[in-house]
Amino acid sequence: MLKHVVVGLCSFLLVACSANRLNPEAYRIELVDTKPEGCTYLGEVYGSQGNWFTGDFTSNKNLMEGARNELHNEAARFGGNVVQVQDISHTRGRDSLGTTATTIVGKVYRCGGHERY
Repeated sequence: MLKHVVVGLCSFLLVACSANRLNPEAYRIELVDTKPEGCTYLGEVYGSQGNWFTGDFTSNKNLMEGARNELHNEAARFGGNVVQVQDISHTRGRDSLGTTATTIVGKVYRCGGHERY
């Protein structure tokens, strides 16, 4: 019984510490830092990775990658292909070893007829 609990806990921690997956339809979405010209605004999107429990066990790279992937996935749900990043925040939990969560906020656009997009 103890063996099953240990295996289950280890499996949970491995999954909890990996980055959010990027959905296939989100691969072509581009992140930019300036408002794209001639594009249709679709809405605001958020992406985040980590929390007070798993954050200390997740690498900073996976926190950032997971937040980016979730942002891409949300933009794909809107039908957009460009996200203007508005803000990136890194949260440190009380008594934590470092960053425990990363959140990215952006505006999603649909841009067409432009080589870059």
